Order: sequence, then structure tokens, then C-alpha cells
Amino acid sequence: MVSRVIPVEPFDLVIFGGTGDLARRKILPGLFRRYCAGQMPPEAQVIGAARSDMDDSGYRDFVRDAITEFAGPLSDECQQVDGFLDRVGYVTIDAQGEGGWAELKDRVRAELVHAYYFSVAPSLFGDIAERLHLHGLAGDDSRIVVEKPFGKDLDSARALNATLAKHFDEHQIYRIDHYLGKETVQNLMAVRFGNVLFEPLWNAQYVDHIQITVAETVGVGGRGGYYDTSGAMRDMVQNHLMQLLCLIAMEPPAKFEPDAVRDEKLKVIRALEPVEPHHIVRGQYDKTADAPGYRQDVENPRSFTESFLALKLHISNWRWAGTPFYLRTGKKLKARTSEIVVVFKDAPHSIFGADAGRHRNVLAIRLQPNEGMTLDVTIKEPGPGGMRLVDVPLDMTFADALGPEAEQATEAYERLIMDVIRGNQTLFMRGDEVEAAWAWTDPIIAGWTARSDVPKPYDQGGSGPEDSLMLMHRDGRRWRELKA
Repeated sequence: MVSRVIPVEPFDLVIFGGTGDLARRKILPGLFRRYCAGQMPPEAQVIGAARSDMDDSGYRDFVRDAITEFAGPLSDECQQVDGFLDRVGYVTIDAQGEGGWAELKDRVRAELVHAYYFSVAPSLFGDIAERLHLHGLAGDDSRIVVEKPFGKDLDSARALNATLAKHFDEHQIYRIDHYLGKETVQNLMAVRFGNVLFEPLWNAQYVDHIQITVAETVGVGGRGGYYDTSGAMRDMVQNHLMQLLCLIAMEPPAKFEPDAVRDEKLKVIRALEPVEPHHIVRGQYDKTADAPGYRQDVENPRSFTESFLALKLHISNWRWAGTPFYLRTGKKLKARTSEIVVVFKDAPHSIFGADAGRHRNVLAIRLQPNEGMTLDVTIKEPGPGGMRLVDVPLDMTFADALGPEAEQATEAYERLIMDVIRGNQTLFMRGDEVEAAWAWTDPIIAGWTARSDVPKPYDQGGSGPEDSLMLMHRDGRRWRELKA
């Protein structure tokens, strides 16, 4: 059982799209885990709202099934499912009409914190926001949570922000990116700004390069229709990898407060240089004798959408001038891995001679699987026969270092939802941050579209297109191996 939880105020959480896949897999099981941890006060209630014709009893059966399937090991220990379900209700609602809104208003209590989770298509955000105000459901203490995609380009992101701004102030809008809720992602700031050991070395003088990898073993699955209009750039780089880049590269904020942190992240995005065409590698996983390729999965034999993307980036500021950042993400790769690798420069002079070889300190921050960090340090190889140097890792796997509690660490959606209730926006994206990311992304997409670039085919279960390896080999570097 996770301990040391921070209580939250009593709240009403309304999940629009409460019967959808995200609610079933993540939101509802996450809320149950918080209930088991003692973090949900007795007055709190969760209300599902969707088009499906269902009553409270039917929705509780839906929630029970979701908990059984997705709540994980904690559901076996916590024998309080019925207690949690007593706090759950349901309203059949028409997001674009008037049906159900009066009933929802009767359910939501005026004296509590109100959080509205928009687990629906972005095209419905404006309709729901407007009706919340029309029916007196959105007060000064109300918050809305919106899922990605936050637009598909700069113009649509601006339009979406403007739509939400008609009905809610920026401090009420929580743009959720579940990557920012991961324990190790937050530890990026703790490692950098809580240890005098690292921050003095965190700059172009000492860092040779930084790699950010988010690799998946699965294909597009049932998301083919969406993914083929999105691709790796819009689906992963513009949001998830961009956020990791910001956290690893930003300046120390004056305080660990929402706008102070987000101001520094915004500066990183605005300092990104345009990307040269030869610093971009796009790929599509190819078909095999046993498995369909990308084009078969999306049912588009002429698709030019990338399922793999590798980029070499530069940040134009004093801290990082001249230090390359390499980003890669892809589907149907060798291993499911998310990690940030900080490769430090060689020692300026080796006293051990050429036979000792080249040795570098490498800090690897693993987001998944097996969250934790390793720091490669150079030592003498044991035994006689002269000074032979080897690199060994100082390993801090959370589950090993912190014990059973780390194995049951709060999942990303749990943490982020509780932050919404607290009114803490530190781990959520601000509107100008989203727009700045699209302003950098759009010219890259426009460039490869104008050039009619065709993604390179790559083998399933490998490391991506050969060109992505050459992206680093040309610089005398190499990607960290994907380990299954």
C-alpha cells in the first residue's frame, strides 16, 4: 500500500466520455487506487457522463469490471470496491444538446471543488465548455482537464485554446500529458536541481550529447485511422518527447511553482533551431511473412505517414550551444523503452595511455520499464596485468533502492488527477507552451511534405531505419542499444 499520501479537498469529478476506453483503462482504476490509498475524502464523488443509456447501477457494474481488469495488484489487497462504487454515479448526457444537463447540475454540489475531465474528441470541447457555463456548472473553483491531441497544427491549437478561453481562465485549464506524471520524469528535476553533483556539469562544456528515446514494440493497433493522419511527429514528438526535452534542458526555475517551471520550459521550445532536412529520418515498419506492415495496418497502401522518427536538434542558448540532442521514437521496434541518456565528454587528458581506451560517464534515466537511473563510471578492472579500465553502472532501480513502496508507486494518471483537485498546474502544459511547440513542429512537417519525402522501410523488431543509425554515425556517435 502506498503511504505518505497528501489529502485532497472534497471534490466532484465529472468524466465526460465516462464509458470510453481511457476512462475504463486509466481514469477509473487510477481513482480506485487513490481511494485505496486513503486519498479520496468521504465527501468525494465521481460521475460518469456519456451518451450511453445507463443508470447508476449499470455504470457501477462497468466501473467494477474496469477495476478488476486494470487496477493492477492493488485491487487484490484493497477489499473496498463496494465502498468506492458507493461514490460513483452516472448521467446520460448529450454533449451537443440539452439532454442530461439539468440532472448533472442536480448531482454536482456547489460547495465543493469541481473537476470536469474532457475524455472526448477535441471537437466536443467547445460544446461541453459552453454548456457547463450555460447551466451554472462552472464557477471560479472549477477546473477542466483536456486530453491530447491539442490541435493538429499551430492554427488548430490556437483555435482550440481560444475556444476554451471563452469559458475558462488559463488557471482553470489542465492540458494533460501523462508522461509528465511518471515518477522518473519528475525525478529529472530532483536530480538536476537537488544535487550539487550534476547541475554544474549540465551544460555544453561537459555534455557531449543527449539522447531521448521512446520506443514501442506494438504497431498502430486499432488506432490506424487516427494515426495515419497524425504520425510519429504529431502523436509523440510534438508533445511527449518535447516535454522530456524541456525538462532535461531548461534553466533552474526560481521556485518549484507552476508558472515558474512552465516559463523555463517555454524558453527551451522558443530556443530550438529549425531542423535541417538531413537531420530528419522518417520510417515505416515493413510487413513480414507473419505480420502486416504499417500500410496494411492503416489500410492505406499509399500512406507516407511515419511510424518512426529520428531528429537531431540544437538549442540556441548559452547553456547548450553546440550540444546536439537526438530524439527518436517508433513502433514495432526491438524493445519497449523510454529513456533519456546524458553522455558526458571524455576526460580532457588520459594519463593511462591509448591501451586504456575511451571512457565516458553516461547518465541513463529510465522512464519505462524498470523506472530508475544508472550512472556509468570508469574504474580499474580487477586483477593483475596493468591498468585496464572498464565502465560499470551505479544502478538505482527504484524498486531495488526504495523497496516495495516503489513497486506500487502512484501511476501517472492518479498523480495528475489529484494535482487537478489540488489546483496544481506544474505538470500540465500551458496554452502558450502548446502553441510554441506547434510553431516549431509545423515547418518540419511542411518541409518533408513539400519535398514529397517517402518514409524509409524498416524491419519489425529492430532499431528502426538504417538511416537513423547513420544520423549519429556521421557525428562519431551511436544510439544506446534497445534492450528487450
